[in-house]
Amino acid sequence: MPQDRRKVPFSGKAKKQQIQAKKNRQNKTLLLSTSSGSSTYDVVSVNYQPKNRGGRGDSNRYTLKFYRETDAEMTLKKEEALKSLNSVSEKDMEVDPAEFFPDELTFPKRPPWDFNMTPAQLDSQEQRYFKHYIDKLQASDHWKDVSYFELNLETWRQLWRVLEMCDVLLLIVDVRYAGMMFPPSLYEYVVKEQKKDMILVLNKIDLVPAAAVCAWRQHFTRSCPALRVLCFTSCPGYNLRGATNDKAGLQVRRRRGRQQMCTEGATKLLEACKQIVGTHVDLSSWEKKIREESSLERDEDERTEIGEMIQEKADTTYYKHEKYKNGVLTLGCVGQPNVGKSSLMNAIMGKKVVSVSRTPGHTKHFQTIFLTPQVRLCDCPGLVFPSTVPRPIQILMGSYPIAQLREPYTTIRYLAERLDLPKLLRIDHPENDDSWSPRDICDGWAKKRGYLTAKAARLDTYRAANSILRMALDGKICLWLRPPGFTEERETFENHEDLKYIRWVQALTNEETSSITSDSDDERRSSESDSEDSDDGEEATIAMANKFKALANED
Repeated sequence: MPQDRRKVPFSGKAKKQQIQAKKNRQNKTLLLSTSSGSSTYDVVSVNYQPKNRGGRGDSNRYTLKFYRETDAEMTLKKEEALKSLNSVSEKDMEVDPAEFFPDELTFPKRPPWDFNMTPAQLDSQEQRYFKHYIDKLQASDHWKDVSYFELNLETWRQLWRVLEMCDVLLLIVDVRYAGMMFPPSLYEYVVKEQKKDMILVLNKIDLVPAAAVCAWRQHFTRSCPALRVLCFTSCPGYNLRGATNDKAGLQVRRRRGRQQMCTEGATKLLEACKQIVGTHVDLSSWEKKIREESSLERDEDERTEIGEMIQEKADTTYYKHEKYKNGVLTLGCVGQPNVGKSSLMNAIMGKKVVSVSRTPGHTKHFQTIFLTPQVRLCDCPGLVFPSTVPRPIQILMGSYPIAQLREPYTTIRYLAERLDLPKLLRIDHPENDDSWSPRDICDGWAKKRGYLTAKAARLDTYRAANSILRMALDGKICLWLRPPGFTEERETFENHEDLKYIRWVQALTNEETSSITSDSDDERRSSESDSEDSDDGEEATIAMANKFKALANED
């Protein structure tokens, strides 16, 4: 028999090229053309899974899809990383949400259907509609300014299902970037077209001063009269332990090992739902649950109870909404990735019912959990709505996975021009210069943390940039943007009557409240994270009282 051809050795570089080519084939990179056919755009699957897990369904049905930057754009951004920083004033940190959501950038809505259509017909119709929707966006004047948004039809189908099922929609936003996470088109569709009630939940209010929370609450109340605005945090004071900030101003908040139900936020949500449903739904069991859970402690690491309705194939089912069907109130939870939807549901339940992750796209399908026999929660996967929000902000607020960034320096620049990063990180200039650039900050952090490349032992700038951005996402380095007019009316908001309600939800002691409101802007833009950079050897344990425990003793 003839001998097999002898294997030819090849370099490690060639092996890397083979692996990269294989990944590109697996990712099934999609080329979408504009309506004129003059140019193309690369669409990449961010969290693509090479193999199906368990052999059931398509594990890549709900992968996040975004447009990829061109090589020319990448080269230009890397050159900009070497230029000096230009500090931004507090006035320039005010943002008007209307600027980021033009009327042309509405979100895709489910096309009309009827019960005579087969699933195949409905699927084909929705595929055509979504392609037409993308083509229309590409032909609009705002297309060149459009930032990352969800391009996976399956994920939008999950939103359609939640909007059809819910009686009341909860839109959860991160209060640090509240203006960039509130799409007016969703408000118009839910309130004016579907005639449903909508509640805006300002989440993570423990990360910013109470005056800023008050300002955003007033802004949305004035701009959207039919909107109910509530405040929430899954980290009230009694669920935290230890010192809250380090010597440089970074707040290092650590969760307690055993968590209590966030009764303050749950109570306000219950009150809002009572006003909406009136006598149509009996919510006494929910009120009783809050009283009982307020006196109990739950293990943070207890086993997760996952909700029902996990979809394994294209969701083209029919659903005709019936308000308060069978006396059950359905609350739909919608928001962008990393705003804390799953954490909010766990905090309302008083135990871990939905798994939580910092990775965008972790929740891949909607799931329902019964809070009580009369209240049902429906969690939708995180969705990035079409907008002109700058990409650095989208990265900072967690809409795009940090690990997938090809060029992190633009986001580092945006962060460093609004915060004094060298002071917060306590780093020295790598070249002993007075002028800082985004690259200098990354090199300084890599030098301090000992991040070196494997072969040449050079400073690992990319790893340092990744570390800084994760600290910003977690809230340890906390950038928060202001609503219009906040600078001029700051004193008014610092003495507003809503502060009592906001601080009650935060459940902070007087000492903690005063430290947040008296620190400088750079020092108070930070919050919970791990303790890898804390130099404090001892932690001052602060006793925090749950002001709501008194209800547990009532009849």
